[in-house]
Order: sequence, then C-alpha cells, then structure tokens
Amino acid sequence: MERTAPDPAPDPPVGLPVLPDLAAHLAAAADRGEPEPPGGSLPLRTAACGYWERRGLVTDPGHTLAAPGAPALLLALYAAADGAVVLPRPCSEWYAPPARLLGRPVHRAPVPAESGGMPDPFALLETVRRARMHGAEPRILVLSVADDPTGTCPAPEQLHEVCEAAAGEGLWVISDESHRDLLHDPHDTVLLSPAEMLPDEVVVLTDLRAALVPASWPAAVARFPDTERGAALRAGTLDALAALRMPLPGPLACAVGHALGEPAPVRTATTAAARLHGALTAALHRALTEAGAVCRPPHSGSHVYADLEPLRRSLEARGIGESAALERELAPWAARGGHRFGDDPGALRVRLGSEALLRGDMAQRGQALDAADPLQLPSVAESLTALSRALAALTAQGDG
Repeated sequence: MERTAPDPAPDPPVGLPVLPDLAAHLAAAADRGEPEPPGGSLPLRTAACGYWERRGLVTDPGHTLAAPGAPALLLALYAAADGAVVLPRPCSEWYAPPARLLGRPVHRAPVPAESGGMPDPFALLETVRRARMHGAEPRILVLSVADDPTGTCPAPEQLHEVCEAAAGEGLWVISDESHRDLLHDPHDTVLLSPAEMLPDEVVVLTDLRAALVPASWPAAVARFPDTERGAALRAGTLDALAALRMPLPGPLACAVGHALGEPAPVRTATTAAARLHGALTAALHRALTEAGAVCRPPHSGSHVYADLEPLRRSLEARGIGESAALERELAPWAARGGHRFGDDPGALRVRLGSEALLRGDMAQRGQALDAADPLQLPSVAESLTALSRALAALTAQGDG
C-alpha cells in the first residue's frame, strides 16, 4: 500500500498556441453568467457522444459526465467506486493524488517491458491478491492506451489480457484515453479502447486538454457502461461532482462543446500537434539512447521515459544515485523523476517532454507547428544539442 505524501504539482504547461477558432467561441460566450450543471449540460454531453462515436464508441448522453478537469472527475469516480485503487508503475502523476485525498489505498503493479500504460497481467493478479491478503479491497484499475509518461501504446493482445484479468477480479477499468488523438503515426499504431473489448466493465476518461483544447482550459469527459451497474457508478460520480461544487464555467463549456464537434480547424490543429510531438519525442529518444539510456520508442503524446540504470556507475560518481537527483540535473529539459510517477525512487528513471524543446514565445511555438521539419528550427536544434552535451558530460564526468 502506498503511503507517501504527494509531490508538489509541476508548473502548468505553456502548451501550444490557442486556436483562433476556439478563442472566438470562448469570447462569443463571455457574457454567459450561469455555470454548467454538475456533470455537464445536455448539449455538452451530446457533443461528447459525437466525439466518441467518431472513435467507434456509440454513446448516449445519459451515460456521460463532464467536469472541470480530469483530476476532479477521477476524484469523483474514486469516491463512487469506494475501494482501493490499482495503478500501473509508472503512471501519470495525477492518478494517485485523488485516491490519497479520499484515504483510498493505492497499489502499484509494474508495467511489462513492451509498453507502459497498463500493468503486466500476472503482476496485476498478484497485486490484487496481496492487497486482499492485507485487508484492502481493490475496486478500480486505471490504465492508459496512449500512455503518459512512457509515450507508448500497448498491443491489443496485451490489453485484452489485462482487461480480462481485471474483470475476473471484479475491478472497474478506468481507461484514460486523453492522448489517443496524438498518435505519431496513426497508420502504424493499432489503438483499441478497453471499452471495445469489455463494454460492461470500462469507464472511458478523457482529459480534453491533452489534444482538443488549450492546456489552460480544465475540461474532461467520462463515458459509462450502458448497464445497471454502470448507471449506479455514474450516479455516484455525479453526486460526488455535485458535492465538490466545482462546475464548468458557462463560457468555457460553450467553447469546449464546439471543440468536441471537431470542426476542420480543430482537426487540423490536432494533426499538426501530433506530428510536432512525434518529431520532437523521436529526437529525444535518439539523444537518450545514443547516451546509453534504455528508452521505449514513443508512439503517442509528448513524452518519453528513460531508464539510465546502464549509466549508474558514471552518474553515481557525480552524486546522482536516485531519480530526484537526476531530475535536478536535467531540469532545463523539464525533467520529471520517476518517483513522481510511482516508480522506485532509487531507480535512475526520468521523463522528458517535447515541451522542453519548444523554447520562446507562442509565435515561435506556432512556427514549430507549421514547420516541415521542426528539428531544423534553431531553438529546437540548440535545445537538442545542449541535451546531448549534458548527457555526455554526465558520463564523461563519472568516467574521469
């Protein structure tokens, strides 16, 4: 059972330029004084249904909820499920804090070597068994088919094994699909939702800030199974959202509803963002592996997750023996140590993101979005060169 105190939250990401089409819709609704009702209005939830149906998940508005941010929605889901939580190790750093706020035990199951985002199925079963042996009752497994922090997507057969194991143990599966629209090569990556495999056991959760709306707009949606049990979980989640008294602001809901409709400007911006993050994370992956780190090739999102254990001897010679120290050493590249994602604090693992390569103002970030090859931009090239030199210096210092 995890008992550590939560790490301080990182600074909010600067993100990419706000799409003028979305800014215009927000401005047009600025005089709307009333907030959204708890769980979101019917128009907003209907827009979310269209978003999911375009991804193969037929949905009714009565089986959805909206909230001011994914952490708030996850908190309400944990409250409604009323039990211990099982998380992959590593996983997004916002999965665990809501459980700790509620006093729910958090249990970690390691991910397989092939990809992050979900636990190894045998490790999952053993984690659940041990939790029950110590008096806890796991109710929820959170997984991600387009994973942050690792930037990977599990193979369908691996995902099916995990979902079957979770269902066999009576766990709700919460599928975080926030980054599914940021596949670097959609034609080379097969991405399935667990809701396609086990429609009666899976809640789909999407943080819309990941790809659809600006990073500063807190908005998330959830899709519940069309079952009696799913309706009960939705009702409990809605009660928790109402108790939080944190409604979506009315003007923001109008703009988010427009974004969920995915008009042409939104689709174009999402495609450009996926292409940009793909190019930048591939460059980060090359820099890390050329330095001797082990790093899964990224397939989605804006992050890579590197294991520098092969460089431990050199790093320890510089006094870097755990992830927090590694984070400090690589701070100029927005490094986040593995301990922030539930990983072993003593392991030399770190997450780096493409955001760190996008230095400068929004105009320069817009240039990166439009560039045929963003790696040729001077600011990006300089950041990558500095990272490679820093990694080489860490090794050279230890070898000396």
